[in-house]
Parts: sequence; C-alpha cells; structure tokens
Amino acid sequence: MDEQPPTHPETAPPESSQIDTVPVEFTLTVGEGQISVTAVVPAGQTNLTQILPVLQALDDSLIATVASATAEVGHPISCKAGCGACCRQLVPISIFEAEALALWIRSLPESTQQELAERFHQTLLKLSAAGLIDRLVQMSKEDWRDESELNQRMGLDYLYQRVPCPFLVDESCSIHPIRPLICREYLVSSPPANCFDPGTLKVAPVHLPVKLFPTLNQIGAELEHDTRGWIPLVFLFAWMKTNSHPGQFISGTGPEVLYEFVKRMATPPPPKNSPVP
Repeated sequence: MDEQPPTHPETAPPESSQIDTVPVEFTLTVGEGQISVTAVVPAGQTNLTQILPVLQALDDSLIATVASATAEVGHPISCKAGCGACCRQLVPISIFEAEALALWIRSLPESTQQELAERFHQTLLKLSAAGLIDRLVQMSKEDWRDESELNQRMGLDYLYQRVPCPFLVDESCSIHPIRPLICREYLVSSPPANCFDPGTLKVAPVHLPVKLFPTLNQIGAELEHDTRGWIPLVFLFAWMKTNSHPGQFISGTGPEVLYEFVKRMATPPPPKNSPVP
C-alpha cells in the first residue's frame, strides 16, 4: 500500500472534536466467502458525509489485508509516496466526498483557500486549452460506462496531458489522510514507471474484492437522479458554489447511517458509469 507522506501544514486536516462512539459489527460477502467487520461510528445523529472518516478507515483496513496477501505471493504493491503518476489521471469523487472536502477547505485560513482556488483555476485552464473540459461536460451517462470507448479514450487523453491534481505537492498527496476513496482503491503491483503510459506499457492493477467508492457513487446517483452521483475532482471549486449538502439526505444515528451504506453494498449496483483510472 502507498506509504503515507508527511502532511503538509497548509493542508493538514482539522482535528475533530471528541464525540460519543459505538462499535458496529457486520458481515460483508466477498466472492464466495464472508468477512466480519467492526466499525466505530458516532452514537448520536450524523449523516453520510460526516461518517466518511469511518468509511475511509474501513477501506484502509480492507486494503491493508489485500496488500499483505498480495505481498505474500510475490506481488507487493508498488505505490508509494513520491510517485504521482496516478495523480495525473481523471479522478472522480462522490458528491459526499465533494461536500466533505468543501467543508474542510472552508475551515482553512483565507490565504490557503485562495492558494487552492488558484491551483484549481490553473488546472482547469490547462485542461480547457486541451479541449478536455468541453468533452467532460458533453459526455453522457452512457459514455461513462466502463467498457465505453469514449470513457477509455477520455481517461488516456486526460492522463497524457500530464496535468497534476491540484492537491499534489512535491509528488505527494497533500490531503493523504482525507484523500478520496477511489484514490485509496487504485493500487498496482507493476513498476511505477509503467503508470505514466498505461496505453502501451503493462500495468497490473491490484484486485480488491470489496470497493466502497461505487456504493457512494450509487447513492449519489439515486439522490440526483439525472446525474452520475460524482464529479471530476478538478470541478470541486465550481461545485462548491452550488452550496450543496447531499449528506443530509442519508441521516440518522451512526449505526443507522452505516446500515444504509452497507445495505446498498449488498445490493447489485446499476450499470457502471464511473470512469476507469
């Protein structure tokens, strides 16, 4: 699994206040087997956006198990701090992760917010000059199907522009502790250099039997109906202007909200419509 880089002071996540928590045990079906999971969630009222740290911790735990098993059979994960190849891909984030990042950004000093806004602005200018912004906006839900030729072409064209994620600093993720689920779930065992040109070089993605991002995407699509339930990360500051709060639509006590999420993980999702890194 990728090594955690030092947290950059200007983008360090704020410390959360102490709240009452309760452990929740449940079982996930993985292939033909099952795994028992324990998650610690807020005991009182919360919502789906607010329990994202719980889902991130759960994702990290599942990934660590896979990373250990992969290493044992001679295919260790090659992702690590300092390799930012995948940080130049089109990164889709769920609307709940967009809300959480928006709340975090607004908690930062005004000067830091302005610096981030400028990074995102410059990123959009570079992508727009390459004609990719118009293409992103014009693609339909059907175009984003995993097997879609337009989806595959968009992914490669985006990567080959070599435009880094606005959160990438010194080739390391400056928001590593709160990075999106899809960033956590994209791992390879092939040489890092291959990730710079997956169109011609062999990239060996690590298979994860359980992924949490598709479920967040599914819930977001249910709420928005006519959208994909996610946005490209580079659209974050534009999305923030909508002042949306999607997390509140899945609310209740911590165990209740987690149950709603796990219930959807067990439900067959609709046809995939997220871009493939």
